[in-house]
Amino acid sequence: MNGRYAALTKNSKRPVRVMVFGTFDRLHKGHEYFLREARKRGDFLVVVVARDRTVREVKSRAPSEDEDTRRMKVEMAGIADRVMLGSLGDKYDVIRKEKPDVICLGYDQHSFTGGLGDTLKSAGISAKIERIDARKPEKYKTSLMKK
Repeated sequence: MNGRYAALTKNSKRPVRVMVFGTFDRLHKGHEYFLREARKRGDFLVVVVARDRTVREVKSRAPSEDEDTRRMKVEMAGIADRVMLGSLGDKYDVIRKEKPDVICLGYDQHSFTGGLGDTLKSAGISAKIERIDARKPEKYKTSLMKK
């Protein structure tokens, strides 16, 4: 087992599982900063990459890269332990299945986060929700980098 899995919670024998969500379109240093900061919050990082259809619904535009390319680039960054595509149906299904201890949100992430604490509580998940500050948002933001 990899050394980074070895740290255990004080009350449990399993590694602290951290989960993040995002589009990760044109993976850049701001994304990598977000993933590294999330990684510091636990021992096992699960990254959920938004589906193309979800991106179109949330951002009213298609991503620059398709979902498989975005997922592959996050995997190749080597920061996450597991990278998966999000659900096309119930957006919270992956949370119920993975049962994270911590969910990290980006500084500008607001879709599907309203009432997240209540949704988790009703599913019997006591994950801590943390918002990670931006790293140079005036420089590392996908919408700015497209210009």
